[in-house]
Amino acid sequence: MSDPVPVSALLAVRVKPRAKRVGLLGWHGGALKVAVRAAPERGHANEELLAVVARALGLPTGSLQIVAGASSQSKRLRVSGLTSSELQTRIDAALASDVG
Repeated sequence: MSDPVPVSALLAVRVKPRAKRVGLLGWHGGALKVAVRAAPERGHANEELLAVVARALGLPTGSLQIVAGASSQSKRLRVSGLTSSELQTRIDAALASDVG
């Protein structure tokens, strides 16, 4: 019997650094827009991005990895432990709970 294949999903994000308010802002052209306070210097915004998204999804930060766009506002994250449908459900719930 072989080991189960690890479950993961990809998530396109658009980062808004140096924001006053931190969190998920909604969808922007097929990507999840995320605001962080950190400046895009020395990886600080990337670290905060991973922490903000992980917290919103109820996952440890180590479950997320930037797989493309590390030096760009448009990034692609690999989210380990969730299928694409589970990821979408958690994002929808996080966005709904942050309204108002």
